[in-house]
Amino acid sequence: MTTDDQDLALARELSPRRNTTEATDVAGLVTEQLRHFAIEPSSEYGRRLGALAAQLYGANMAAHELWRLTVSELAGLDPRDRVARFNAKRFLCFQLAKILDTLQNPLRKSYQSLLDAPAQSAVKGPYPLFDNITALFSATPVIARTATYMYACTEWVEDAFKGREPLLEIYSRLLNPTSISLANHIVDLEAGPLSGEYLAWNFNSGMAAIDATLAHLVGYQDVVLSSRNVYGGTYQLLHDWYGKQSNLDVAVRWFDGFTVESFAAALAETRRECAARLAAGRHVYVYLESPCNPHGYVLDVPGICRLAHEAGLTVICDATVGTPILQPVLQRADPLERPDFVIHSYTKDLAGSGTTTAGVCIGRNERMFIPKGESVTAPGPDGRPRTHRWDDSLFWNVYYVKGAFLDADKAFEVINGMRTVELRVLNKCINTLVLARALAQHPAINVCCSAVAGNENHALASERMFLGLPAPLFTMDFETALGTSIGRHAFQRFFDSLEPAFGLQVTLGQVNTVVLCPALTSHSELSDTALRQAGISPTTIRVSVGEEDPRTLLAHLMRAAELAIEPGCPGFLAHFPAPAEMDRLYEDTYVDVHRRYAASRPRMAQLLG
Repeated sequence: MTTDDQDLALARELSPRRNTTEATDVAGLVTEQLRHFAIEPSSEYGRRLGALAAQLYGANMAAHELWRLTVSELAGLDPRDRVARFNAKRFLCFQLAKILDTLQNPLRKSYQSLLDAPAQSAVKGPYPLFDNITALFSATPVIARTATYMYACTEWVEDAFKGREPLLEIYSRLLNPTSISLANHIVDLEAGPLSGEYLAWNFNSGMAAIDATLAHLVGYQDVVLSSRNVYGGTYQLLHDWYGKQSNLDVAVRWFDGFTVESFAAALAETRRECAARLAAGRHVYVYLESPCNPHGYVLDVPGICRLAHEAGLTVICDATVGTPILQPVLQRADPLERPDFVIHSYTKDLAGSGTTTAGVCIGRNERMFIPKGESVTAPGPDGRPRTHRWDDSLFWNVYYVKGAFLDADKAFEVINGMRTVELRVLNKCINTLVLARALAQHPAINVCCSAVAGNENHALASERMFLGLPAPLFTMDFETALGTSIGRHAFQRFFDSLEPAFGLQVTLGQVNTVVLCPALTSHSELSDTALRQAGISPTTIRVSVGEEDPRTLLAHLMRAAELAIEPGCPGFLAHFPAPAEMDRLYEDTYVDVHRRYAASRPRMAQLLG
């Protein structure tokens, strides 16, 4: 294709007859456009309108060339040139908007002249194109509260329904500007410098995102090998729905431990147990939750992904508890070490305030969206090329038809919450270190937390998590003493006295610290055997750590223990660390974490290039 042909192809993007045009140059496109809308090209009005249309066709060609240059040159640019080019292009946006704003005046006059009576205007409401241009420059994404959208012309909307015209959004069940803004933002946060390789689709809840991902991948009598410690709702979805014979009859297998070795052993056993299914052409899918719920333990996600990908398997990872701040699983340099799909429940730490439910699935571009009727060949995690059909992408296979979309108001709330996620998570990690280490010193309290030295997950979490920080989630129980003197009734009195310092709420990842008994709530779907296998006892308390001063939490916990436990177990309070020791623990931890955090930030010399 010659340069002239390429330019004409770019210009045709703006034509109302982009798919059926017979024009061979821009002048022909202009004439064709005017006649399409019954405008005589030789009239004064036609000449003025045609002159503007010709400039827009030329502008589109120039914009694409600018795009090409940006992609090819950006990596080698001096930081000063990046600043200059960004602001120069930013100003072009204002110039284009100013032209569009000016165009509204004659458009409004024409519109007003078509209304036969004021009632017509009342019924229609403000015409959508009027007065919305300034909203482009709102300092926060606009909440697009609309079910449907205006479209340009028949050929453009036909392309939109094929996924080939991103300007025209069709229906908010599919796409919404506010939701798309959030999706792009979470990809930037999760994938960082690799964000150009990934797309995200938002859902109405974290569970909707999990189900959509599984529904996209898992077929009849396939096999899912999942880490043992997953959220109870996920367990129920896998075990009770996908595993149900009258549904998909999926073979669900669980693996214990956190390491590559434990996963490898479980994979080998799964292959033996499910040999007949695999011989019949069924597939194994790997599902991970890291850090896990309820204990907050960390899996070796990169190592497990590498082994799974070497075996040709697809990996899904629910990274909600860690957030992209503590566990950026998509920023590994080696594609073999990245999950194929990453899920977050925005409801938790990303939104932060506990005021909305939302979820997201993130995956590579070619696995998330391909225009209808097309296919893409791209390297897999192992570097070998693979061809993906459009109807194998998550958008067309699930998102387009199931309707578990995220509405604009919720998306806006999550966007606002994510502004402070890094500072909130850092503070929660400090509080987790203090709480877990202080409570672990009590001989009658079993603390399951990677923050505690000597814990079975401590070394791996220290290696895999940002700055070695723990997930702001851990469990504790009183099983060592309950069988003797504390008693279940005392435990219940103790737990019910934890309000108001600890919120008795069935969630996690909020600004306040909340507690629950997983066996009774978040993991109540599990059988007694499954609970034991997951390390959950009747007295296990899950602590989702918030942003309060941990000493206020410890003080309230000790008062609750004094009321409920001490009478039946004299001396229980004496085993807590002394107040001065708790003060030192908090102060030392606070200073140490902030010092390491500051040291992890880019130095001024790096920022200046």
